[in-house]
Amino acid sequence: MPTLLRDTYTVFARAMRMSLRNPAWLLISLMQPILYIVLFGPLLEPLAAQLGPGNAYQIFVPGILVQLGMFGALFVGFGLIAEWRAGVIESQRVTPASRTALLLGRVLRDVVVLLTQGVLLVLVAIPLGLRAPVAGVALTLLVVALLGAALAAVSYALALTLKSEDAFAPLLNAVVFPIVLLSGILLPMTLAPGWLQAVSDVNPFKHIVEATREFFIGGYGTANAWWGVALTVLLAVLGWLFGVRRFRRESS
Repeated sequence: MPTLLRDTYTVFARAMRMSLRNPAWLLISLMQPILYIVLFGPLLEPLAAQLGPGNAYQIFVPGILVQLGMFGALFVGFGLIAEWRAGVIESQRVTPASRTALLLGRVLRDVVVLLTQGVLLVLVAIPLGLRAPVAGVALTLLVVALLGAALAAVSYALALTLKSEDAFAPLLNAVVFPIVLLSGILLPMTLAPGWLQAVSDVNPFKHIVEATREFFIGGYGTANAWWGVALTVLLAVLGWLFGVRRFRRESS
């Protein structure tokens, strides 16, 4: 265990240094969700009565946070492909470092970045009208962190399998956008026709979004809230197992 922790910290510190050397990308990745909040959020205020309990931002901001966790994590694989092409992955494979640590260190960096972005998004939304309990925001950020860890592990595993941006990008586009559209991130799926609601019910991300919205209005003990949390934990476990297995197989 001490070796795993030491190796994980070494990989995490290297990945974090690389991120801090170019902080502009952090701000650039924040621009889209901030624009959503600033430009799209006010359009929802007249519809607040139809959207459910809470004001428009209590419904909209949690969805944007989940979207940030999804996009911010799923696209990290592009960086791994670049590292593989530069020979970084090969050089790490010949070291005695734990293969689990090679993945865990990178995923921890991604979670730290996601949490930083999430806090900034909440701070931006407060002057615009967001009112949410601190505990609800904290629980939502925890869900986003778990979701981001799961999807980052999957992204790294897929990148290590495909080793090509030309194959990786179309795969993400084919999977991510239908999931996002059916998750009710921008608008609750209760506004959709019945057949579309039925299709979205099989999308776990829809239930995760609904859970975070419950947290933002103080609904900590509802079935929707903890069903979403349970699905998040399940995705985290499955994503981690898939990622670790792929890293170990690559190094065998």
